[in-house]
Parts: sequence; structure tokens; C-alpha cells
Amino acid sequence: MKRVVIVHCWEGTPDYCWYPWLRDELRPMRIHTFIPQMPETEAPKLDRWLPSLQEVIGEPDEELILVGHSIGCATIMRYLETLKEGEKIAGVVFVAGYTDNLGFDELSNFFQGPFAWEKIKQHVEHAVYIYSDNDPFVPVHHAEVFKQMLGAELVEKKGAGHFSGSVDGEKACIELPEVRDAVGMIYDRLGIMSLG
Repeated sequence: MKRVVIVHCWEGTPDYCWYPWLRDELRPMRIHTFIPQMPETEAPKLDRWLPSLQEVIGEPDEELILVGHSIGCATIMRYLETLKEGEKIAGVVFVAGYTDNLGFDELSNFFQGPFAWEKIKQHVEHAVYIYSDNDPFVPVHHAEVFKQMLGAELVEKKGAGHFSGSVDGEKACIELPEVRDAVGMIYDRLGIMSLG
């Protein structure tokens, strides 16, 4: 069964910014899409978010794609570090992800120690990293880190900020076709797009 799980951002909710749009776009493709509400989203804690994600996913399999936005990307990477040898998922789509806490004390608990990049990579068939050239929080060099460490394909979007709702004067991002296209591309490459 084709499944997509979307891990929202700091202070996010299942109906925030482009998440519901993506769910609705994937429905005609017969992709079951889940947007779990992560606990205590105003003060994210990895030791709460990780078990929540594990519970939603259940058994990982090669038709599962994980989509992360902002701190959701770090949550996905920490999840992938926990998988057993031989467990694989179809892919990951990271949107405005980063590999350190960017100076936010509230997020430092997600970055205790470096990511186990080789371990993460062995559990993922395909990785896509979507970023904006004017993200006010995430420097563009993070794109190169994801490319170098995970072999992620890079998709640059001009003037899209942090792909968030209308915060700090940023125009709300309520549609993000690049994520939909990345999901379709991953399934297509694995030859399972036609499966129900």
C-alpha cells in the first residue's frame, strides 16, 4: 500500500500551510496520506515526537514515503537511525530541512550528536531536498549537505521563504507542487506507481 506520512514543522498542525493540499493532491493517485499531530508542537521534544512517528508508521516498508518540513526533517532522520538492518522505505522528501539547531535553544534536543548519515542512507531508496533561495531561517548550504550525505536530489524554489503559513510577514505557502511531483517521481522510479 502506497503511504505518505507528513511530519509537520515547529508549531505546525495537520491543517497548516501546504499539508492538506498535498494530501488532497495525492488522493487521486491512490496514496494513503497521514498528517499526524505531533505532541507539544510549541516546544518540540524528540523523545515525544519520535515515538509518535513510530506509532503512526507501524512497520516500515518499501512503499512508504516520509515528507518532512523544517524540524520534521530532523525527526525523520532520527527515525531512520532507529531502523533495523535490511529495513527500507521508498524515499524521503525534505522541505527546508537543516542539520543543526540554527541557534534555537528549543530545538537543540533534536541535534544531540551528529546524524548517522550512512545508517540513514541505507534505509532510503530515494531522497529529495526542496529549498528556497530566500529562506529566512535555513541557509542554502544545507542543500549541499543533504546532497553530499544522502545523495539527495535538489529542487530549488525561488522566493518561497520557509514554505510556511503567513508568519513574520511571509506569504502563506498553501500549495507546493514540487513535493507532489517528488512523491510521484519516487514511486515511478520504483515501478509501483500503478499499484493501488
